Amino acid sequence: MLATCASASAQNIVYSEPDRDDPRTLNFEVIGKIGGKFLIYKNARDDHFFSVYDAEMKLNAKVKADFLPSRTKILGTDFLAYPDFTYFIYQYQQRNIYYVMAAKIGPEGKIMGEVTLLDTTSGMGYTANNRIYTIVNSEDKQRLGAFKISTRNEKEHVIISCVFNKELNQLEKVRIPVPMPDKNDYLGEFGLDNEGNLVCLRESSVAANESVNKVSLVIKTLGSINPTISEVKVKGLFLDDTRIKIDNLNKKILITSFFSKQKRGNIDGLYYTLWDKSNGTELLNATTVFTEEFRADVKGEGSTKTAFNDFYLKNLILRRDGGFMMIAESAYMNSRGNNFNRWDMMNRSPFFNPYFGSGFGMGMGFGGYYPYGSGLNAYPWGSPWGMNNLGGNNVTRYFSDNIAIISFEPDGKMEWSNVIRKTQYDDNTDNYIGYGLMNSGDQIRFLFNIQEKRNNVLTDQAMSPQGQIDRNPTIKNLERGYDFMPRHAKQTGSRQAIIPCMYRGFTCFAKIDY
Repeated sequence: MLATCASASAQNIVYSEPDRDDPRTLNFEVIGKIGGKFLIYKNARDDHFFSVYDAEMKLNAKVKADFLPSRTKILGTDFLAYPDFTYFIYQYQQRNIYYVMAAKIGPEGKIMGEVTLLDTTSGMGYTANNRIYTIVNSEDKQRLGAFKISTRNEKEHVIISCVFNKELNQLEKVRIPVPMPDKNDYLGEFGLDNEGNLVCLRESSVAANESVNKVSLVIKTLGSINPTISEVKVKGLFLDDTRIKIDNLNKKILITSFFSKQKRGNIDGLYYTLWDKSNGTELLNATTVFTEEFRADVKGEGSTKTAFNDFYLKNLILRRDGGFMMIAESAYMNSRGNNFNRWDMMNRSPFFNPYFGSGFGMGMGFGGYYPYGSGLNAYPWGSPWGMNNLGGNNVTRYFSDNIAIISFEPDGKMEWSNVIRKTQYDDNTDNYIGYGLMNSGDQIRFLFNIQEKRNNVLTDQAMSPQGQIDRNPTIKNLERGYDFMPRHAKQTGSRQAIIPCMYRGFTCFAKIDY
């Protein structure tokens, strides 16, 4: 009893009042804590607003983004938040010209100064249905990149990259040709380091919808003309769900992926490579084969051989000493009893939008540009009523099960592993399943719903740097009728987060302080 009371007193939850003007089809994004206020972007059809909340989650202001072009569909939005303002980056098309713009938004939700033109694409011979620019930023937020990719020439894809400083002054605009020697070559995940260098992966598979059997690291340094392309040793493995992470502190690049030893085989383990940015050499190239004990620990209802077949990399966390932590989650879906495997999903999670983007562009045809952060796996990112049905009136059921965590030492040796057990599912929406993260340095909190008597109850489990997991008491607010969406949570302080929730069909937001 004393332990429970101590834990309960160590957390405080306050809720915003549901905005009765917000429709059920509301899209939203929690931007963060700006100037002591909490800023949330909301969009419904052609209306765009910035809602400002105080420390008690009372609505101070709701400001319409009247600087946006009228009667024009906004095709993509991104945010880059700082302590006293945020950049609102938006994309749209007017006639045959496509624009990517940036507006500086202050703590009161109002625009500061004039909008800034980042780039345009002219001569559009078609009407775009989605964004064509991908926005990336460096870890220290001192560099911002906007790029698009042309796939008109299947032998050479071209990246048009614009890099800006914090004040949005353009540092360079450059055309980056990337040779595509093999038929099934494509560009994977992108990143921007603190020096403004653009990095990405060029991947190749034997055939479409197959695992990756060849990987190259592409680095275009700021101020240079041509990229350096270095082949990464794969050692005859078949990679799946390949990811890249920049270690700015230690000047390294981490490339990691699940792998199987045979084509379309079961997931056998984890592949990882460390690349030294300073001299362009490979420091480490290793694999970890999952043991039978670990497989038995993470598996759901299936066999140990297929235990990791539904797992996808969700988070990569770097340590100051050069070690890293991998967090993966089991995610799958079915429609009318038809299960879809990871090859149906193009080797990407079927519905989650992890921190590194949702899937990869497959070449939109027509104009030949594709965005990195969209494609087959894109979903209405803030809409609690967004339907991801696969066609007709089919009911699509989304599942999210156990979380696997593995920690690695700087030399690549596995340090420890652990599992957070959960079973979640929902129909036609994935907003109430999955998990959110809070990293306070001394521990990582996993926030997720558990189902009790057909109701979702928010719970959290805290993990220490040594991998010990403490299961904290559930956060019970069922009497108030709130349904949390922890996957859309945004950390706003070392021990603070804003979590969207639903109350009687209306969207509201909860602030949790630990």
